[in-house]
Amino acid sequence: MAKKIEGGMKARRLAGDIITYVFLTVMCVIWLLPFFWVIMQSFRDGIGQYISTFLPEKYTLNNYIALFTDYNVINFPRMFLNTFFIACCSCVISTFFVLAVSYSLSRVKWKMRKAYMNMGMVITLFPGFMSMIAVYFILKALGMTEGNNIYLALIICYCSGAGLGFHVMKGYMDTIPKSLDEAAMIDGCTRWQVFTKVTLPLCKPMIVYQVITSFMGPWMDFIFAKVIAGAKAQYWTVSVGLFNMLEKEYVEVWFVRFCAGAVLISIPISILYLMTQKMYQEAMSGAVKG
Repeated sequence: MAKKIEGGMKARRLAGDIITYVFLTVMCVIWLLPFFWVIMQSFRDGIGQYISTFLPEKYTLNNYIALFTDYNVINFPRMFLNTFFIACCSCVISTFFVLAVSYSLSRVKWKMRKAYMNMGMVITLFPGFMSMIAVYFILKALGMTEGNNIYLALIICYCSGAGLGFHVMKGYMDTIPKSLDEAAMIDGCTRWQVFTKVTLPLCKPMIVYQVITSFMGPWMDFIFAKVIAGAKAQYWTVSVGLFNMLEKEYVEVWFVRFCAGAVLISIPISILYLMTQKMYQEAMSGAVKG
């Protein structure tokens, strides 16, 4: 009797596992299908946004070549470099801001500390683009919406509120024993040395997370880049450029190039993820051994 009950439980468990895996497989296919279609269309030989077959009938690399050779409408290489420069600068500055604010909230006692955390919690409930118009007029009054100042304006927009994203990093720092800080200070370390030589090495997994999110924000942003750069095409980022590829006067020719551009802009994020993933795994293995 017991064997029959055990056999029935195993059968039900196996059936449940099969259903779960089938469901996850179907969801994975549905999720990946649009990405696969865009990649295939980027190799399509032809123009136009309307096609009769799911997969291209002929394949070519001309769409990728045109992105780097045809500057009559959109200068894709310049947009790519603009975005890469802004994203890298914003990533470094934002990551430092988050680390510094999180450390000061987690390890240092000061007046209005709880009030600041509560204020930060409330402010982050509202999307950043709500302040877009006010930010634009402030930057315009300061003369930062013209010329190369546009790069600086975008970096300021992406970095200025980074310190409010301290919640995850602070929660991780709270798990680090404060006795390590005290021991380091007894040995003669300054607060800065404790921060850089004790706390940061123990926060590598979260630093990896913060680097990825800080890079992806400027890389994928459209609203602030569109508003601040406006019609100045030489200062556009890739998101603004890809959007303009789909305007009605360009979409017939530029649609397949849009697909090629969408594939290309995913490469830096993929490379960054692979590089930081290795650092994350090394940090986690070190933490387990310790």
